[in-house]
Amino acid sequence: MSLFTNYDDWRNTMIKHAGLTLDHDYCTERIAALKDEGNASTKSFLKAYGANYRDQVIAWFQQALSENK
Repeated sequence: MSLFTNYDDWRNTMIKHAGLTLDHDYCTERIAALKDEGNASTKSFLKAYGANYRDQVIAWFQQALSENK
């Protein structure tokens, strides 16, 4: 799987292909989970993709969250 390199591609994939709404609750839940390095899924994410990509994904969730206001 290739990593997303920009917000628009990431957002479109999350909405159109994964069927997510990127609403307030989902975005805040994912941000909290990705920031929790003790979370098992976050540990797996970090092992697979690294901290820099995790930080980028958090930024994209934050951008989606700001668009919901």
